[in-house]
Amino acid sequence: MYPTGAPMIEISLLVILCIFAVLAIFVGKLMLSGGDLPVTAEWIEELSLERYRPMLRLLEPQDLEYLRAQPGFTPRMARKLRMQRYHIFRGYLRSLSMDFRRISAALKLLLLQSGEDRPDLAGILLRQQINFACSLMVVHFRLVLYRMGASTVSAASLVEIFNRMQGELRDLMPAVSASAA
Repeated sequence: MYPTGAPMIEISLLVILCIFAVLAIFVGKLMLSGGDLPVTAEWIEELSLERYRPMLRLLEPQDLEYLRAQPGFTPRMARKLRMQRYHIFRGYLRSLSMDFRRISAALKLLLLQSGEDRPDLAGILLRQQINFACSLMVVHFRLVLYRMGASTVSAASLVEIFNRMQGELRDLMPAVSASAA
């Protein structure tokens, strides 16, 4: 044992600083990059929550449990299936993150072009970006554990935040179009 708790406190502070650094990186990526920004009514209409519904069920344990009960199903097959689903899920996460960044960038652009000041919407946008970054970090952590067979993963919070932001964008689009006329 240590004579004092100083080394443990230092380690704890280091871990907390690392967590904040990762969070800052995620928030920075979300706030600074918008990717391609096709801010058109058609793009917004094409942007559908339905494309992310399969990811909500992709890593649920029921399928694997069912397959484990089947004759001839081996642990190696389970690992292979878990890895395949892991890679598919990561693809969904990349797409969801990119769409979220685009929505955020579109909202910022529309706020700048709007004739009226909307500090309430700017605050919502910032909070949702932070919430998305935190949720994304948790999902990535749980995804690593899932890959090792030690956890389940749910992207429901990410999809919910995405849905709210998409709604804000759709609500703002007619208002900007009307004020420009």
